[in-house]
Amino acid sequence: MHDTVFSKKAAMALTGASARQLEHWASTGIVRPSIRAAAGKGSRREYSFKDLAALKVARRLREEGISLQKIRKSLAWLRRHFPEVSAPLADLRFLTNGIDLFVLDRDPEKILDALKHGQLVIVLSLGELIEGLRGDLIKLAAPKTEIIEVGSRVFTLALTPSLEEGGYTGRCLEIPAAVARGATEQECLDNLFDILEKQGSKAAEPGKH
Repeated sequence: MHDTVFSKKAAMALTGASARQLEHWASTGIVRPSIRAAAGKGSRREYSFKDLAALKVARRLREEGISLQKIRKSLAWLRRHFPEVSAPLADLRFLTNGIDLFVLDRDPEKILDALKHGQLVIVLSLGELIEGLRGDLIKLAAPKTEIIEVGSRVFTLALTPSLEEGGYTGRCLEIPAAVARGATEQECLDNLFDILEKQGSKAAEPGKH
């Protein structure tokens, strides 16, 4: 799972981040895609599993009231003091009271304040976020089945999301050769329907068996 490459659409679906947030966070250095960065119009970003974990942490910090300015300031501090940590948001544990942001280093008895001293209220458990991310990934990657009727026949279609390319791939379980892609579930279903309808028409032609 950790070797999987995730498209921008998959990153949005798994982390809840919007397209605008991904663009802004990449340009400001909060979370840059480590597999492939965008290189002009039409290019695509590719994220690793660790990138997704960092995106989840960034979203949670924003939900807890930590501003982007404070997150950037904290990351700058962490990169200076922890140069060996390549992805601070994914590798370190954070605590916040909604105003200040704190970091726990590898010594559980020591608290590093990335901004200033204050009262600790909320602990962001990276382990829980990652387990939730794994669960969401399993659900997203699981094929979905749809039953459709084409002419007088009933077919079972399996739709599988593509984490790397985005969109969906659909297959007909009764006719394995019937395969289609689509940017959305509905487009994929429509394309499969067209394929099955054409095959039905050919089978109905005189001399076809």
